[in-house]
Amino acid sequence: MISMKMSEGVEWALHCVTLLAALPDRAALPARALADYHGVSESYLLKHLPPLAQCGILESIPGPRGGYRLARPADTITFLDIVEAIEGETSAFRCTEIRQRGPVHNTAPDAYRLPCAIHTVMRTAESAWKEALRQQTIGEMAQHLAETLSPQVLQDSSAWVEAHARSGTPAAPPPRADRKPRLLPVIAADTEP
Repeated sequence: MISMKMSEGVEWALHCVTLLAALPDRAALPARALADYHGVSESYLLKHLPPLAQCGILESIPGPRGGYRLARPADTITFLDIVEAIEGETSAFRCTEIRQRGPVHNTAPDAYRLPCAIHTVMRTAESAWKEALRQQTIGEMAQHLAETLSPQVLQDSSAWVEAHARSGTPAAPPPRADRKPRLLPVIAADTEP
C-alpha cells in the first residue's frame, strides 16, 4: 500500500534506478555495487530490486558478468512507476464510511447520496500527488543531476561507475548515429544539494 510515509525502499530504488541510467549500453551493476555506492544494506536492497525487474523497470542479468540495468529507456520510467513497484498500487487512503456508523447516523435511503466529502478530498490529493510523480522521469532527473552536480562529484562518480560496471550480456551493439549519448556520470551520492 502506498503510504504518505514511504519506505526507505522507495528512496533506495529511485537512487539506484537513476544511477543505472548512467551506465553505458548493455552494462550492468551488481546489487553489491549498488549498495556500496549508496552506503546501504545489500540484503535490504536485494528485497527491492526484484520488484523493479518484475515491473519491467530493471533487467536482471544472471551470471558473473551480470547485475542490474534499465529494462527500458530512462525517459520512459517515471517516479510513479518506481513508487508503485515498491509500495504497490493500492490507494493511500481507504474510506470505510464511518459517517454511516454510530448512534446518530441517519438510516434514510437518501441520507448519504453524495460521496463522503473527506474521501473526495483525499482522493483528489492523492491523484495530484500521483500525477506529479508521473510527470517526473528518471531521464529528466539524470539530466538535472548532470547539470547541477559539481565537476568533482561527476568525475568521481564516472570513475566509480567505470570501475564497477560489468559488460552484461549480450555484447553491446555498435553505437547508433541517431541516439543521444548516455549521460555518464549523472548521479552521485547525496553530497550535493
